[in-house]
Amino acid sequence: MPDFTDDQLQRYSRQLILAEVGGEGQRRLQQAKVLVIGAGGLGSPAALYLAAAGVGHIGIVDSDAVELSNLQRQLLHTTADVGTAKVDSARRTLIALNPETEVLTYPLRLTSQNILGVIADYDIVVDATDNHPARFLINDACVLSRKPFAHGSVLRFEGQVMTILPGEGPCYRCLFEQPPPPGLLPSCQEAGVLGAVPGVIGTIQATEVIKWVLGKGKLLVGRLLIYDALNLEFRQVAVPRNPDCPVCGERPSITELTD
Repeated sequence: MPDFTDDQLQRYSRQLILAEVGGEGQRRLQQAKVLVIGAGGLGSPAALYLAAAGVGHIGIVDSDAVELSNLQRQLLHTTADVGTAKVDSARRTLIALNPETEVLTYPLRLTSQNILGVIADYDIVVDATDNHPARFLINDACVLSRKPFAHGSVLRFEGQVMTILPGEGPCYRCLFEQPPPPGLLPSCQEAGVLGAVPGVIGTIQATEVIKWVLGKGKLLVGRLLIYDALNLEFRQVAVPRNPDCPVCGERPSITELTD
């Protein structure tokens, strides 16, 4: 494999020997541009495994600073990072893991005014956010931009994952048409979360992204994967495409982003 250095051959040796990856797949990973929105419990394992796999360009979006309460599950950060911007801490960790990965940071809160510009340069998006308005904003922006994304969410001992390929399957609004009213559903801050649960879900999100880049395997398109950590069970729920979906249906009512 003359295109790889000796260090690269050693670093990625366990992937290169996989028939589904090989040299061509590894080059695809090196050329891929993945945007991780959220450098918390889901974004940590997702970004770490993407960098470890050799994804060449990773963007990290987060407007928060590291807090002590984050460290139970947000493994991109350490105690020494408390008080620093999450995107800076994440960048240091990812580059320390794989210096070949280019890491761009966006220390901002995504809005309808800026999200389309942020996601434009990326091939695929990881939705690693922790609130409903952000999830719907990411869905709408990615569907309107025809940008694939891997959705994940966690609460208490459970997590969910689904991959959205605009134009090829249902979107997040086919599953949940509108955000719930504020205060109806508790957040992780209010209800808690077992730290290892976002580790499982974020790792699955990274796996979905890697499969998409490689063009291998069956993605979670039209399938919501639900993980129950207490009973150690996985189950899948079929998610059909809704012809009346306000963003990806036959007559969409959402044709541009608004707050």
